[in-house]
Amino acid sequence: MEGAADSGRAAALARLLHRDCTRLLQLYKEREDFLSQHAPGGERLVTLALCPEAPSTAEQVGHVRSALRRCMELLECLIVREVEEMGEELQGEYESLRKTVKDRLGHLLHSTGALLENGEGGCPPSPPKQCTEDEVEGSDSFAAKLWTYRVLLELIHWTDSASQTLHVFHTEKHGQQQLL
Repeated sequence: MEGAADSGRAAALARLLHRDCTRLLQLYKEREDFLSQHAPGGERLVTLALCPEAPSTAEQVGHVRSALRRCMELLECLIVREVEEMGEELQGEYESLRKTVKDRLGHLLHSTGALLENGEGGCPPSPPKQCTEDEVEGSDSFAAKLWTYRVLLELIHWTDSASQTLHVFHTEKHGQQQLL
């Protein structure tokens, strides 16, 4: 029953993280109120090729985990940029929740990694990407703010995807253990 419990905890963490990411975007939009008139467009910041044609749920977990790893890299870049821009680390609700999101994302990456280590398979990891000026299209403050907005949208998208995928994974695991 341990595998089903672990997958259930991971699914619950993904749901909580998705809510946190949604709230983080709300706080960011309140702080940068001009963004309400400028919805960012463009391609996704995090794109991954699916493993096989019809991936198993475990392979889907691996796929989502790869996307979440990339989201963590982007979030770390975002934090570095914001601290550099402000000259110091502020201690408001946005910054506190941003730290919580980073911590929970790290825990979710660890949890999904543990699920995949239990012989469940997964996608090959994407190579780590360094935080560079090339991450942001344009060097002005407005471009950086739009990039931050896009990173937060990616976090919302991929944590929602993780929540759904881990729920299915947990349901399958629980069903398999019921049969034993």
